[in-house]
Amino acid sequence: MTKYGLRARVYILTIIPTLFVGILLASYFTFNRNQQLDNFVIEQGVNVIEPLAIASEVGLSRYNREKVKSLISVTHRKMSPLIKSIAVYDKHNQLFVTSNYHRNIRLLQSDPELPLPQSTQVEIYPNRIILRAPIWAEAEGSFAAFSNGKPELLGYISMQYNKDRALLLQFRDTTVALFIVLFGVLISVLFAFQLSKQVTQPITNMVNIVDRIRQGRLDARVDGSYTGELGLLKHGINSMAKSLAEYHEEMHQSIDQATSDLRETLEQIEIQNIELDIAKKEAQQGAKAKSEFLANMSHELRTPLNGVIGFARQLLKTQLNSNQADYLLTIEKSANNLLAIINDILDFSKLEAGKLKLERIDFNFRDTINDVVTLLAPSAQDKNLELNLLIEPNVPEGLRGDPLRLQQVFTNLLGNAIKFTHQGEITVAISLIKQQGQQVVLNASVKDTGIGISKEQQSQLFQAFKQADTSINREYGGTGLGLVITQKLVQHMGGDIKLSSEPEKGAVFSFDIHLEQANMVLGAPLPLTALSQLSVLLYEPHQVSQSVISGLAQQWQLPLQTATDDAQWQSAIKDFSGTVIIGHSDWQTLEPLQKKIAEALERSSEVIVLINSSDPDIHQRVIEAGAKHCMSKPINHRKLAQALVDEKIAVNDVVTPMAKVSRSKLVLKVLAVDDNAANLKLISAMLHELVTQVDTCTNGLEAITKAEEESYDLILMDIQMPILDGISATQKIRQNSKNEQTPIIAVTAHALAGEKEQLLGQGVDDYLAKPIDESSLEKLIHRWQPNAKLLSREDFAATLDQPKTIEFENASLSWKLAMQRANNNQALAIDMFVMLQDSFVEIEEAIEQILNQQINADEFVLLVHRFRGGCAYSGCKRLESLTTTIEDSLRQHGDVAQVEPELLELSDEIEKVKQAAKQLNQQQR
Repeated sequence: MTKYGLRARVYILTIIPTLFVGILLASYFTFNRNQQLDNFVIEQGVNVIEPLAIASEVGLSRYNREKVKSLISVTHRKMSPLIKSIAVYDKHNQLFVTSNYHRNIRLLQSDPELPLPQSTQVEIYPNRIILRAPIWAEAEGSFAAFSNGKPELLGYISMQYNKDRALLLQFRDTTVALFIVLFGVLISVLFAFQLSKQVTQPITNMVNIVDRIRQGRLDARVDGSYTGELGLLKHGINSMAKSLAEYHEEMHQSIDQATSDLRETLEQIEIQNIELDIAKKEAQQGAKAKSEFLANMSHELRTPLNGVIGFARQLLKTQLNSNQADYLLTIEKSANNLLAIINDILDFSKLEAGKLKLERIDFNFRDTINDVVTLLAPSAQDKNLELNLLIEPNVPEGLRGDPLRLQQVFTNLLGNAIKFTHQGEITVAISLIKQQGQQVVLNASVKDTGIGISKEQQSQLFQAFKQADTSINREYGGTGLGLVITQKLVQHMGGDIKLSSEPEKGAVFSFDIHLEQANMVLGAPLPLTALSQLSVLLYEPHQVSQSVISGLAQQWQLPLQTATDDAQWQSAIKDFSGTVIIGHSDWQTLEPLQKKIAEALERSSEVIVLINSSDPDIHQRVIEAGAKHCMSKPINHRKLAQALVDEKIAVNDVVTPMAKVSRSKLVLKVLAVDDNAANLKLISAMLHELVTQVDTCTNGLEAITKAEEESYDLILMDIQMPILDGISATQKIRQNSKNEQTPIIAVTAHALAGEKEQLLGQGVDDYLAKPIDESSLEKLIHRWQPNAKLLSREDFAATLDQPKTIEFENASLSWKLAMQRANNNQALAIDMFVMLQDSFVEIEEAIEQILNQQINADEFVLLVHRFRGGCAYSGCKRLESLTTTIEDSLRQHGDVAQVEPELLELSDEIEKVKQAAKQLNQQQR
């Protein structure tokens, strides 16, 4: 009702009831009047037809038509305004006589299907009434017969009665009723108008006064004399206006006072803002100075430390007495500890600044964790701790993620476990939580039997520069950053680290990590067929160590029989003739082990010993006792597999690069385009082993020229190149060349989200990520050229001498990774590493130039992109990681200041690789 005004309400509440009641009464009386008229007409007709039926009896009984016609005609004439027609029917329902001509005489006739009417019948229609009355033989002298004492039905008389007069009267009465209703409504409207004028006009005046008050004219008042509610309303409005005027005056005074106070406050805020701005600039300068200080200190400290470590290692290769060797080992160990502390501080600063980005590269998960355990095993063995790596068989080996940071997590946790454990064991356990598509979720735990941590100490364990107990720092050393860095790295990998521990009961650090499954498993395949044909007896009293080997046997489908005590050993060795594996934990007491070896040699010549020591002297004593192989715990699965199937391979040596397998080339002509010489050389070498003809180009313009001159079956196109990039070259080749329909494959080192879809939408047919492995390249060629012909070639592997094996692993250079990238082609790996060294001069000059603002970020990104490819194929993981971080940051932000610490770190790492190259050259001599 809010949308209707008071006037409208008065009209509605006054007129509508009057109209409703008037219509209701008029309808009621009109309906009753019409019913009365209809009943009157029917009664009048009955009064006419029934006497007429009695009068017609004699004439009908004697069949005197003239008499009956005369009777009904007289009646018709006398009542002609009301009667339209009269007809008499005999007992056979046949017309006997009618008063006048009727065009539709059947209207008067009774329904032939029904019996003749026994009494007076009335049929009412809108404009007529039909009456029928029976004619009985009841008069004296009637010739009609009587049956059963009852008069005979002679026929019936039918009469059509007009309703015209009745309808006219009904219309008149209805019209009168309508006029009465309209008159009543008119009277109601006049009354409503007068009422609304007396009520709404004062209210309208009051509304106008209120509106004037709302506009600020607080002196407005309601005038006039009103009684009742209107008088109360008038008094209320005038009182409100008076109060508002008083409040308005007070408000103005308050506003003036508040304005004065606000002006003083704004002046104080402005002064504070100026002070805050100055403090902010000082804080930013301090943060920048901190970053510069960390970068400079990193460079200034690590450079001499690397010199100390490098020359200490060189001195260790010379003739030294025992004291000198011990001093040098102490120097190297102390320098490495200091270097680890510096690296922790730099990693922590990167994590705090949000600059640390994880890589997404394919790696062998088991090999990666094995490297960490193998590296830290001597520290555990020195304390006579049993260290085991337990990886469940369903954990995928080929994964995609950041192997370097993953190793850092396990190194920190395992290093702490060894540091705080004096006796017992340490177990690294890894299981598969969930695998959905390419997404893999793993759970890892590091469990020890060390000193444990109380609930109170656990609360500050993951805080920077803090340890569970301040006395621990004096006893065990450390910066207190390891667990903080580990926690943040785990969070970057999509998980969170948890701790369960009690004092003197050890500790369990567990965490989940989210990785992706790689398209292929890196690393040489294991000889699973040969392993499944062996029969092995394992004697291992230590339960966890036994579970590790049992898990490997289950994964390899290796028949394995186990014994955990002397009784089971004696029972199992009696009738056994296969390979025997003996596990021994206490390297300080070898007599029980030597006894077991002697007992095993009585039944088998294949004896492998697993001992908790890396001491070459102890290994030699075990070999002299009759064992064929002696391996250190925790066991390396690859070395164990080699020891089981190939007696000629020494398990402590690096495996010789595999000889090239003879294969059939595909008769294809392929064009490879890449501006990085190392990348181009590697791709070319891989292609030469797969196809018959390979052409190479160093930029997009050369590729267009080649495509216009020659037809190719496949084109491998690098994306980022000088002169002309890969996308532009692809589009030019598609427009006008001999290779408009040739499949073009994008080759790029970027792994940004959505880049593959973007490249496919710009003309390329497929996508190949760097670093390239031969398996992926071969699959891609077969995918796009499935019908290519094969060209057989001779197998030269048998006639070629095996190259000298290179064994070199450190944090800056992994020769094992370099061999994997070069498809185990040692000559190619050496060539690519030499080419990487040749590019050091160029990249070092570029670093100096960009730090001095002599070149811009875009020019430097091109150089770093080329240099990054060489790092990826040369086994320099740290160099590759730094160049990736620098390139991605410059592409996203273009701010050189943000990557200045990484640039200085890159210079340091180049120096490390140079030192590693010198050591590698000395090893080759």
